[in-house]
Amino acid sequence: MIQARIRKRFGPGPESAGFSLDVEVKAAAGITVLFGPSGSGKTLTLESIAGFVRPDEGRILLDDQILFDGEAGVHLSPRSRRCGYVFQNYALFPHMTLRKNLEFGAERIPRLERHRKVNELLEKFHLTDVSGRRPHELSGGQKQRCSIARALIGSPRLLLLDEPAQGLDAPLRTELYSILRQVRQEFEIPVLLVTHDFEECLALADEMIVVREGRIVQSGAPRKIFDQPANVDVARLIGLYNLLPVEIQALDPGRNVSRLRFEGFELNGPYFPGRLIGDRVWLCLRPDLLSVAPRNGRPGMNQMPAALVRVVERPDRVRMEFAGDIAVEVDRGEFERFSGVKDWVIEFPQVGLRIL
Repeated sequence: MIQARIRKRFGPGPESAGFSLDVEVKAAAGITVLFGPSGSGKTLTLESIAGFVRPDEGRILLDDQILFDGEAGVHLSPRSRRCGYVFQNYALFPHMTLRKNLEFGAERIPRLERHRKVNELLEKFHLTDVSGRRPHELSGGQKQRCSIARALIGSPRLLLLDEPAQGLDAPLRTELYSILRQVRQEFEIPVLLVTHDFEECLALADEMIVVREGRIVQSGAPRKIFDQPANVDVARLIGLYNLLPVEIQALDPGRNVSRLRFEGFELNGPYFPGRLIGDRVWLCLRPDLLSVAPRNGRPGMNQMPAALVRVVERPDRVRMEFAGDIAVEVDRGEFERFSGVKDWVIEFPQVGLRIL
């Protein structure tokens, strides 16, 4: 178990704004993902836990051992923390073969045990056939696997990965995800992984921590965060929603209905507890919950005319992007059925409307 309360501040400079990190992270065995945009403090959090950066305040415990305590003046060196770290650029020694890179990571292990451990990880990560090559002779996926193997060879109590899938193509990403699932199953240690790719969170994370501007804005299971973003900032970070400014026109708790106004059109929705008539809120809707139809006369209830701006092809679906920053995802067959339509209406579901 890793428990970290970290505060770190950087003052403004002549050509840079100040930055303040104030987070509290807890992670048990499994994969916990730190998710957020570049510059939000994700890597700084990893570096503070690993000991590369000394926080201004806070406390970091790993399996009840104090790694850092601001009040007590404790700050263990990175070497003493037994944390495996996988850097964005792999950080492999260019003058060493792959095998030598692993041996360097295992230098504390007795010689005979070290040899066995190196061979075991070479085999586990499918690197035996290239163990005599230097980093510049390896593919991106092989470098990544070597970097993870080196981080694990010293039997760390915690594995830290800083955007490990960055720069990998789709097949190598799939391979990496498979390796990380294997690590989760076999090593049974906390894994903290940094990413700004929400699909990566869904693919890997047991728990997800959303970080924005040095603060945690939501945490929980990825699917729960996807279905129920805490606020507009989280919804925007995930980047998978239509966010439309609406005004509440009517609320009827007895009938469990509401009426919203968006750009002169009225939409029926469910009753929203705790809201008042006249509140201006954000309507949050996934593109796959909307539907489209050819415009035929005056729009009906929960229909709004819209001008199609572009069509984005996907393997099995089509993303239709309309004026007003509204996107709708439909099955390819449904889109082809409406081939040639010029005037559209977007249909909003009454049950699925959610406001933030």
